[in-house]
Amino acid sequence: MTTKQRQSKYSSIAPKERLPKWIKPSIGKASELEKVQTLVKRYQLNTICEEGRCPNRGECYAAGTATFLLGGSVCTRSCAFCQVDKGKAPESITNQEAQKVANAVFILGLRYVVLTSVARDDLPDHGASLFTNTINEIRKLIPTISIEVLTPDFWGSNSNTKDPIKAQKERLTTVLNSKPVCFNHNLETVKRLQKEVRLGATYEHSLNLLRLARDIANDIPTKSGIMLGLGEKKEEVIETLHDLRSVDCQQITIGQYLRPSLAHIPVQHYWRPKDFDDFAEIAKDLGFKKINSGPLVRSSYHAEKH
Repeated sequence: MTTKQRQSKYSSIAPKERLPKWIKPSIGKASELEKVQTLVKRYQLNTICEEGRCPNRGECYAAGTATFLLGGSVCTRSCAFCQVDKGKAPESITNQEAQKVANAVFILGLRYVVLTSVARDDLPDHGASLFTNTINEIRKLIPTISIEVLTPDFWGSNSNTKDPIKAQKERLTTVLNSKPVCFNHNLETVKRLQKEVRLGATYEHSLNLLRLARDIANDIPTKSGIMLGLGEKKEEVIETLHDLRSVDCQQITIGQYLRPSLAHIPVQHYWRPKDFDDFAEIAKDLGFKKINSGPLVRSSYHAEKH
């Protein structure tokens, strides 16, 4: 679904609820905001902080952190919630992307960095090498740095891969062999809403990726995230937490979906802060080792705080 098609589908749908008072992002210091934005612009980099219009980017920039977006700024999929640009023919990847990200990380003096990417279903390895190349370049400059990855599902066949299940495992293995400190892949929403919210992805493929990650590299913790406010019921959220634990997912982030524009799927409900606290308690009882749950929580928010 293109941006124009989404806008035609969603733009006439009015908000069901007003933005509540507890949705108040931290602005951050102007000097630190400018520092990170200037650096990103200088190296012609992309961050999910900007491309995804993250409500916490002011706070994270003020702390000198950012989540780098690999593979360009155009995604081959068209998820109904995401602000990142979509297209059938994504921009080409420069050979210098990995080195530029590494230089930016070095200049910012980061000790913990998160790498994510747009979905690149057009590439033979679906972008797995984007992560490994960047991790290698960063470690050349900062050998002791901790690197978390937030990947697409690596699912699908193309001219070079006729077996999608085998291909998914091979792509995942490539990334895990680079030894990130955490492997993250988001379910995004409950099972019933997957088709509407995540075009091109499925609940089963994502759960299988997280299961495979534990099978391949049991020493690397796995993590996933879900958004609330898309029409899910409490029982469905709890069921999703159970499903994630069934594949031994150890970390979870739970946040409120905020509509980026009229071209995106509308918010159905704003869950209260106490609801997020309740889900955190349920997740704790289920055995999650790290839980970050709150209205403004995103998958990379406070990722460095283990």
